[in-house]
Amino acid sequence: MKILIRLPNWLGDVVMSTAFVEAVKQIFPGARVDVVIKKELSNIATLISGVDTIHPFSKQEYKGLRGAYRFGKKLRAEKYDLFFNLPASLSSAVMARATGAKKRIGFAKEGSFILLTNTYKKPLNEHRVDEYISLLEQFTGNAIGERQVKLVINQPDQINKKRVLVNFNSEADSRRMPLAKAKTILNLLTNTFTGTTFTFIGSPKESVFIDQVIEGEENRDRIENLAGKTDLVSLVKLMAASVAVLTTDSGPAHLANSLGTPTIVLFGAGNEHNTAPYNTQKLTVLRYGKLDCEPCVKNTCTLYGVPKCMQLIDELQIIDSLSLYLPHA
Repeated sequence: MKILIRLPNWLGDVVMSTAFVEAVKQIFPGARVDVVIKKELSNIATLISGVDTIHPFSKQEYKGLRGAYRFGKKLRAEKYDLFFNLPASLSSAVMARATGAKKRIGFAKEGSFILLTNTYKKPLNEHRVDEYISLLEQFTGNAIGERQVKLVINQPDQINKKRVLVNFNSEADSRRMPLAKAKTILNLLTNTFTGTTFTFIGSPKESVFIDQVIEGEENRDRIENLAGKTDLVSLVKLMAASVAVLTTDSGPAHLANSLGTPTIVLFGAGNEHNTAPYNTQKLTVLRYGKLDCEPCVKNTCTLYGVPKCMQLIDELQIIDSLSLYLPHA
């Protein structure tokens, strides 16, 4: 049997879909399992256990619905038996139809019944991992028991117990740590954990923000800015070799959690019951939790301008959480 899975478009969602891929391998032992993934994220697919072939998809090269159809048609010669459509978008359903896969499975959305052969209702108020797996359960009639989000790499011989990775960035303003709050947290961290280096990560476009966070800070010799200086695979290796990761609700939170690295996640907008890192071991989720508007799912805080839910997170809770893995001054 040949199976093709259209993986999601966001880093965190791709990581969460690893449990789905593993479940597919369990239900269909011996099947060839290939994936379609956004080109910018394709290196991550190399770390997903059980994937045979990776088909990188560039939206710049294959624009719009016609582009999605052209890309899918390229894969028609593979003669896939099953196509699982995780993004639940129209373009990915068009791609599914173009592959000519015998069974094309996805969540029911407007127009999907024409493009997909099997559509199912998306469950409400479930974690994203369980949501994906419910698609497989509904299609096969088999219940999936144990499920784990996991990326597979060669683990480092030794963990650097004096390095914590920090990510204060997010694509959404409402999930990014405000500058003043970020500087306050950083000063408290470096003064509390005097033997620790705090290494900031992020994309190239986020390096300017990190420079602003670091500017004028105390203990500058123990602060690094690696934003824009790592690709996804080297970032994963860096996470696996660090004692802990302190991060906002973002893709890096899921990366760290999938590796078993202790992860402290600072939540603003977004509902942790649906999108927090899935593996509960070595995971701490912190939010203020006392505002009537929490949690919301808006990308911009329209009520306060600056996300107050992030501004009011208790810095001492962050210290207590990191104290599980770091010695105090």
